[in-house]
Amino acid sequence: MKQILIIDDDIHIGNMVGELLTKNGYAVSRAYSGTESLYVLENSRPDLILLDLMLPGLNGENILPKISGIPVIVVSAKSDISDKVNLLMGGAADYITKPFSNDELLARIAVAFRNAVNPHPSRTLAFEDIVLDLSSHAVTVSENPVKLTKTEFAILRLLMQNPTQVVAKSDILDGISLETPDCMESSLKMHISNIRRKLKETGGRDYIEAVWGIGFKMREE
Repeated sequence: MKQILIIDDDIHIGNMVGELLTKNGYAVSRAYSGTESLYVLENSRPDLILLDLMLPGLNGENILPKISGIPVIVVSAKSDISDKVNLLMGGAADYITKPFSNDELLARIAVAFRNAVNPHPSRTLAFEDIVLDLSSHAVTVSENPVKLTKTEFAILRLLMQNPTQVVAKSDILDGISLETPDCMESSLKMHISNIRRKLKETGGRDYIEAVWGIGFKMREE
């Protein structure tokens, strides 16, 4: 039986999630603070962790780097794209925003376990005829290669990870800051322009649209 550790100081939410998991065949353990979670992890090794961010003592962002070899699904009311990107880049297996449906939580847990068994899931993103390979940093449009710089690749990846959303300029800068700290707001427009030009030269149309005063999003044909 798979064991799931719930790290959440909200007793009501923890009880509901624990009951759901138990009904679906999982063993459940609990921790109510960051400090308590470290103690629990010193004495047991769960198969998966549900980690809330807003915890007394050590918060979730402090706990995540201390967890190794166990898939972690961050469960948080924070919905900013930059928060999600930073935590996923920091080692989280997934991120689910409160409030969530029971079916969504169970599905994400199942996927996390599946990926743990198969540690080499698909490393590509696709939007219409654009394919972005996360491992090789290769980009193709209709199987034709498109050469992007490191900064351009990071921006396109972030937009393709959120294909139906308008991504604010500040969120783009936050989301790529770990990889491309040299990208500033003053140069972001130039990088976006270069990506649009290169994709259009290969695919024959615009794949990215500007949303005035907010940011950018992928353009659906």
